[in-house]
Amino acid sequence: MSEDVLFEIDGHVATITLNRPQKLNAVTPEMADAIVAAVRECNDSDTIRCVVVTGAGEKSFCAGSDIRELDTYETPWQFRNRPDYCDAIRALLKPSIAAVNGYCFGGGLETAMSCDIRIASDNAQFAAPEIKLGWIGGGGMATYLAHSIGASNAALMIMTGDPVPAERALAWNLVSEVVPQAKLLQRAKEIATTIASRAPIAAETAKLNLKAAFTMPLEKAIEYERDLQTICFATEDAREGRVAFKEKRAPTFRRR
Repeated sequence: MSEDVLFEIDGHVATITLNRPQKLNAVTPEMADAIVAAVRECNDSDTIRCVVVTGAGEKSFCAGSDIRELDTYETPWQFRNRPDYCDAIRALLKPSIAAVNGYCFGGGLETAMSCDIRIASDNAQFAAPEIKLGWIGGGGMATYLAHSIGASNAALMIMTGDPVPAERALAWNLVSEVVPQAKLLQRAKEIATTIASRAPIAAETAKLNLKAAFTMPLEKAIEYERDLQTICFATEDAREGRVAFKEKRAPTFRRR
């Protein structure tokens, strides 16, 4: 881990905090390595059931990659094959929530969109500003924006690079909720705790199912969903759920 990336576990909820507020939580290569390590720990854990990703301070969730670090790559090919923090977040097997405070720009926006659920503070701003510097996003920017907010709005963001405020992001379905800054992390952890109380294997397969909904043809996606349902139905947790329902009590799920 790095002091610029904090990793905490509280019960079944892990929190990854980008902790470089003096630089708007811009990500360095060292931080990217730390995010990769945090994700690996989350995936390997039977205890962690949901992950919150956020940024330290009030100004910024993440301003993307630290521009000053980009020239340290000796070749464009080395840059292309660097350990990528957006790829790491996408590799999470557990459900994930982005608690977006302040600037959510470039790779920060891609990081937030790589999470399953996005909650924004009322001062949040979202932008794909790479075009202002001569390039475009490379962590899923166009794909995620097109799926989230539609082709025209995605083009507006990517081709102008201009920021979008939280309320417009909510109207465009880029985020699920907008809350006061002071209540952002609390609200994200409330949702995470709720998800963590559900059957963990079912939550993880639901995540796979949602990915399939975007990448598979309709009939194949439904077939895959039925296969995932069958896998869940065969687990001890599903059996516990049925027994608890009959006994009119809360189930105790064990990720088995």
